[in-house]
Order: sequence, then C-alpha cells, then structure tokens
Amino acid sequence: MLVFEFKIYGKVLQFKAIDEAIRTTQFIRNKAIRLWMDGHAKSWVELSRHCALLAKEFPFAGNLNSMARQAAAERAWASISRFYDNCKKKISGKKGYPSFQKDCRSAEYKTSGWKLSEDRKSIFFSDKNGIGKLKMKGTRDLNFYQPNQIKRVRLVKRADGYYVQFSISVERTEIITPTHQTVGLDVGIESFYTDSLGNKVENPRFYRTGEKKIKRSQRLVSRKIKGSSNRQKARTRLGRVHLKISRQRKDHAVKLARCVVQSNDLIAYEDLRIKNMVKNNCLAKSINDAGWYQFRVWLEYLGKVFKRVTIAVNPSYTSEQCSSCGSIVKKSLSTRTHVCQCGCKLDRDNNAGVNILNLGLSTVGHTGTFALDASNALGELASTLIGAILLEQVDS
Repeated sequence: MLVFEFKIYGKVLQFKAIDEAIRTTQFIRNKAIRLWMDGHAKSWVELSRHCALLAKEFPFAGNLNSMARQAAAERAWASISRFYDNCKKKISGKKGYPSFQKDCRSAEYKTSGWKLSEDRKSIFFSDKNGIGKLKMKGTRDLNFYQPNQIKRVRLVKRADGYYVQFSISVERTEIITPTHQTVGLDVGIESFYTDSLGNKVENPRFYRTGEKKIKRSQRLVSRKIKGSSNRQKARTRLGRVHLKISRQRKDHAVKLARCVVQSNDLIAYEDLRIKNMVKNNCLAKSINDAGWYQFRVWLEYLGKVFKRVTIAVNPSYTSEQCSSCGSIVKKSLSTRTHVCQCGCKLDRDNNAGVNILNLGLSTVGHTGTFALDASNALGELASTLIGAILLEQVDS
C-alpha cells in the first residue's frame, strides 16, 4: 500500500466545507464510542448500522458521504479492538481505553463520494457538504495507477494548509545488486548512530535547534484571550513551527535509512523500548528529539522494499561486553572508551555496534532462514557463522 499526498487549493467556502466534514467525522466517531460504552454495540457491524441512524437523526451527518461515515465508525472500532488486544496480551500499564476525540484533523472517503479529473490534477467531492472541485499540487504522478487501485482518499488539515492523501493498493519492490556488506548500528544521543565499522552520523537535534522559536510562539499563544481569533492565529503559527520540526526529523530518518539499506545486505540494530527509556526525566527530551523509533520503522520498511535483511537484537550488555573476548567490562555512561584486559581498546559505541552485528549474524545462523521478503521468511538457507560475511558464505 502506497500513500501519495498532494496539497489542495480552493476557495474559502470550500475549506469551510472541509472543516465541516472533519467535524462530522469526529462527531460520528465519538457517537460510536459512546454507543460501545453504553453496551449497545459489540461488533463493527452494529456500529456501521448506527451510522445510517445518525444520518437520519442529524441532518449535518447525512451531508457526509455514506462510506465516509462508515470510515469514521471504523476509526472508533479500531481503538476498541486495540484496547481488547492489549487486554488479552496483558501488557503492563494503561491498556488504551477508548476516549473521545477533541481535535480531529482528517476525514476519510472510501471508493465513492469523489472523482479524479482526466489529467489527475484536480479532484471533485460530490457529497452534500459542498466541497466541490479542488486543485492538487504535488510531485507524485497518479497517471501510473488505475482508479480502482485507489482504496481510500483522506482530507487532512494541517497548520500550513489542506492536503489530500491517496491510499493505493500496489506492491512496492525495488531490485538492487548485493553489496556483500553487513553492519550493526548502535544509536545514541551524542551521535545519531555509530556502526560496527566505527563510522558516526551526527545527531541533527532538530527540536533543540527550533526550541527558541517554539518558546517564543508559545508565549504569544498564552498572551491571547481564549476563544479569540488572535489566539487561533497564534496557535497556527506555533503549529507551523512544530510541523517543520517533524518534517525535518522524518526527512532525515527516511534519507538515512535508505542510505543504510542500499549500502548493506544485512542491518542489525537494537530492539529498544523507547516508551520505557523516556521515563528518565534527564534524557527524555534528547531521546524524543533523536527520533530513533521513526528511523527503525523506515529501516524495516525499506528493508522489505529492497529485499534486505533487518534484524532487531536484544540490547542487553552490548555496551559492556567486549567485542574481542566476550568478557563484561562495567562502565558508566560518562565512560566513552571501551578498554578490556585482552588489549581491546575501542570507542564505546563502536564496540556496541560490533556486538550488535555479531548478535544479528548469530540469530540468522541459528534460525537458518535468510529473511528477504515481506514476511521475513523467504527460504531455507545455510546457517551463518558469527563474523562471516553472510551472502558470501551462502553463495559458497
């Protein structure tokens, strides 16, 4: 599934109609949550039936397309089913009990209620909200895909304008030549990551860089009267600052993950629990600013696209264990050099990167599977020794 995004342009009345569609989506979702809380809905089918009743009872709900109303109920059921799954798994802490949404920013259409123009540069919404025809501007080309491949169309409101997203049902695969290289990545705060070869990537610290603008914009919001138009304008300016930082962080994660995946046949990284790590009040801001989880998500996704192996290993003792002899060398966070009795002297993060790579290779060798396809289980191959180059041994 591919998601293409375009910025849309229209008149003020059209944007007000989009806002009305988004508010209706939020209303239907919250009504579905209330219906479940009261015990009147125990399945997705019952919530879907309730959408038709809401359209008859509330005229503004009937203005929204029928499939868009069903998509709003699907959002409610997704939160309910996630809560049930967390309870069955008996995860620790809060289970994510469904709550009412206060600030919805998108409305989703399925296969009806919209139509693309012949040149695929504009879109027309035909429901009773009166959105009408909107011009689209973006770098993607929709002419490569058939209209029946577009399964969802989503209108999104952001701080810098309105966007339309297309969910296209297509498999994305790219074939590149093997590099016969393997790498282990140790993420950190001082540097974004250090690989098993000792190469370091600088931590961009986008939030720290833009923190001065955020504080200034936040002060302007707090000075305005609640409910006034000036406060809304100040909130929009603050939202643009946050939006720029999030886009910078995503762009950095995507480009860096693509470079790592294309340069190596196997990538091993730490299976970190970011949710637990940010409980440290001294490091929470720096950990969130680094964006390790987003980098891991794109690393795994691009690994499937380019048919590369990505392995998450247990991070325990990767910084303390000696990569040469395997003995444990205790060290504090301030100690940045690994010195062992066997004579091994390495940078702390470089030593951890080598240990992560060895763990990844030993995992592949133990399972005997070379994970290349989307399910990470393409076929049975020979096991790999620790420290050996994976593809060369399999080919031999």
